[in-house]
Parts: sequence; structure tokens; C-alpha cells
Amino acid sequence: ASDLDGRAAVSCTGQGEYFIRIAAAHQVAARVRFGGESVGEAACAVLGEIRDLKGDGGLIALGAEGEPHAPFVSEGMKRALLYTDGRIEAAAF
Repeated sequence: ASDLDGRAAVSCTGQGEYFIRIAAAHQVAARVRFGGESVGEAACAVLGEIRDLKGDGGLIALGAEGEPHAPFVSEGMKRALLYTDGRIEAAAF
């Protein structure tokens, strides 16, 4: 999902029921747009709600400048990020 005004793009993974229940991707974008939070702050806050519901998973969120955030509230989350300068960052935890 992405915010139509170009402030955030979000992709979620994990126990889908919990992400759907709180509209996780939308909530990240709304916190950025209406709450003035950074994408990183919004992503962590939303995942805190997932954790509080006893769910697990993570997300990858990009801000308007392309800055990536990949927090998770699970045992681990495999992920990779490709930066505009060609750098690749991969992690399995």
C-alpha cells in the first residue's frame, strides 16, 4: 500500500490478521501525513500495536526521500534493500 500524496510507501509481512485488523500500511501513512511522525517513528508505533495484540511480523516503509525502514516484531525478518546509489543491504534477522 502507499500513501497517495507520495509521503510513504509500505509493504507488510507477518500474521496478516493483525496487520489487517489495524490497517497497518494505511496507519503508517496516516501517521506520517496527519500526525507529523517520521516514517520510522510511524512504522515502529504501528508494529508496537501489532505486538500488543500478540501478533508478529514486520514491514518495509519508504519515506518521500526514499529513506528505508524495516522494523519487525518477530523472531526475525529476512529483507533486502537496494539504494539509489547501488548499495544492497541484506539481513536475515
